[in-house]
Amino acid sequence: MEKLTGKEEEVMERIWDYGPCTPKEIVELYEEPKPHINTIATMFQNLEKKGYLTHVVKGRGYIYTAIVRKQDYGRTKLGSFVSRYFDNSYLNVVSTLVKEERISREEREELLDYLKSLK
Repeated sequence: MEKLTGKEEEVMERIWDYGPCTPKEIVELYEEPKPHINTIATMFQNLEKKGYLTHVVKGRGYIYTAIVRKQDYGRTKLGSFVSRYFDNSYLNVVSTLVKEERISREEREELLDYLKSLK
């Protein structure tokens, strides 16, 4: 999966939430000051070249659809995050979350129950 820029991720987030759409529909989702339609249309084209979107012709325009699921992209991002900041160890991630009390007691118990059920 080719890496996305921050702005491309921002656009993909909107597409994932919205569903099949046109660049104009995505522009409308932004608060003021809205990005220019040409900027968003160019990003759609780049996202299609990178393999994240596909399109169908509708009238005089295109309807774009995500072909990479948000969950799949998230897994890829998580993997690179864990690799970069936690020595490629998911155990280090969980340990850090527990040490910093980011995981509640209930969540820890659920995790332990889940791990025991895998045996």
